[in-house]
Amino acid sequence: MRDGKRLILHVDDDPDVLQTVRLVLEKAGYAVQTALSAEEGLRAYKAEAPDFVLVDLMMEEIDAGTNLVKELKLAGNRAPIYLLSGMGDQLNLAINYRDLGLDGVLQKPVDFNVLLSTLKAKIV
Repeated sequence: MRDGKRLILHVDDDPDVLQTVRLVLEKAGYAVQTALSAEEGLRAYKAEAPDFVLVDLMMEEIDAGTNLVKELKLAGNRAPIYLLSGMGDQLNLAINYRDLGLDGVLQKPVDFNVLLSTLKAKIV
């Protein structure tokens, strides 16, 4: 928590996506920490201990998102981790997201009603 608000860590290499999601989440009463790379995201995770993590699938490298998820698990993460992907349903059909250490996959462009209801359900 930050200032009494649940903290969401959002890792994405697209600054426009980060800004848009931040505005929606802050308006909904969440604190938001953003990172533009997997490496920056791991540092932010270790410094902030977020309540929920959103990770882009493809960032500076093809598998940067999935590698970050592995690193978060190795660091003892217990917060729900959701992957944001433009592949969405195709990804769900191709692999079991739980095998990657994820709690779910959200489709890009982000449906903010789905995101907010997911946060409400997953953050106790």
